[in-house]
Amino acid sequence: MSSKPLHIAFNAAKRMSASDAGAGVMLLFAAILALVLANSPMGRLYEQVGSQTFGVSSIGLRLSLREWVTDGLLAIFFFTVGLDLKEEFTSGILKDPKVAILPIAAAFGGVACPALIFVLAIMPIGGEPLQGWAIPTATDIAFAVSILAMVGRSLPRQLRTFLLTLAVVDDLIGIAIIAVYYTDGIHVIPLAIAAIALAAFALLLRKGMTAPYVILPCALLVWGFVHASGIHPTISGVALGLCVPASEPWKGGKSMARNVGRRCAPFSKMLIVPVFAFFSTGVNVGGWSGLLEQLRQPVTLAIVVALSFGKVLGITGTTMLLTRFPVLALPKGVHWPEMIGMGFVAGIGFTVSMLIGELAFGAGSVLDDESKIGILAGSLLSASIGTAILVVASRRRASKALKEDPSQ
Repeated sequence: MSSKPLHIAFNAAKRMSASDAGAGVMLLFAAILALVLANSPMGRLYEQVGSQTFGVSSIGLRLSLREWVTDGLLAIFFFTVGLDLKEEFTSGILKDPKVAILPIAAAFGGVACPALIFVLAIMPIGGEPLQGWAIPTATDIAFAVSILAMVGRSLPRQLRTFLLTLAVVDDLIGIAIIAVYYTDGIHVIPLAIAAIALAAFALLLRKGMTAPYVILPCALLVWGFVHASGIHPTISGVALGLCVPASEPWKGGKSMARNVGRRCAPFSKMLIVPVFAFFSTGVNVGGWSGLLEQLRQPVTLAIVVALSFGKVLGITGTTMLLTRFPVLALPKGVHWPEMIGMGFVAGIGFTVSMLIGELAFGAGSVLDDESKIGILAGSLLSASIGTAILVVASRRRASKALKEDPSQ
């Protein structure tokens, strides 16, 4: 069979993944499709497909299709996150502390404020719902950057860099929360074997041994033993990504991390994340009356408020506080209305928020369904407000530029 159709499909995915907007459209399409199917006569089939189990029981790897996506495929997405982090710390914006300190601090503020709002809202109820305190802390890079790309063409490039840095640090915090808080118990022996396999993986790459038949088995060993250790296996993806060299030139004068990242991007953005969204967002809300009832639930409301207003308060509040010091200032050319719009856009929580919801409440539970409705509603509200602010800011910039130079 000719490989030409596959080659064409891969190149198309590569072109779309290079566009922030293209990746966001795929993610949105997958989420809408899941919601439509879950609330249609095909809802039962949708649930049955996600619940089908396969794998090897003797080694603890007989999982449902939904679990294979969450534990397996999503580890590849987190591998690309690890690659991005390695590059940013080695040669990107995070290398320069003076430039990085503001978006890093804003990221911490954007995590702390939504978590605090959620806890304060849920504290009167107490119990299991409090386990979801970290759900509204995450920013979805694909959606957030997509919106900025679509509506902020006249906005300064520094705003996108600020958002990207903030989102990358946000992911790092989310990964740490999953590893520390949402791990029930750690089995030391499997974790030790995973650490040895990880060291071997790093050493092989350092020695230039990049043949797939050498490094893939090593990576699978890391993933398998991290899974067996009790730590969520997506953490193995981050660890593997951080092991890829990012400082020395490899192919085409670019680092190994950048080359590998570009190869993985089409699969991660155009396949893995949309597939995860498809299996994670399909909640049967029971029609309009059921949806309205879900939106009145404390967990749902707490997530909506924390995402929509907690994120922007945490990000802009921290930034305003720090820019009072003479040594720190907003990125060149960026104004406060644009920062506020970006803060709302950062309130779009999706991939990591959905994952934390499943870890906190158990996939398919009543509280998990409530958290998903809250994530979707909060993200939609954040996106709407942020988009409106950024569209106005972008038009003002374009109008001002036209007045200054009518030939544009």
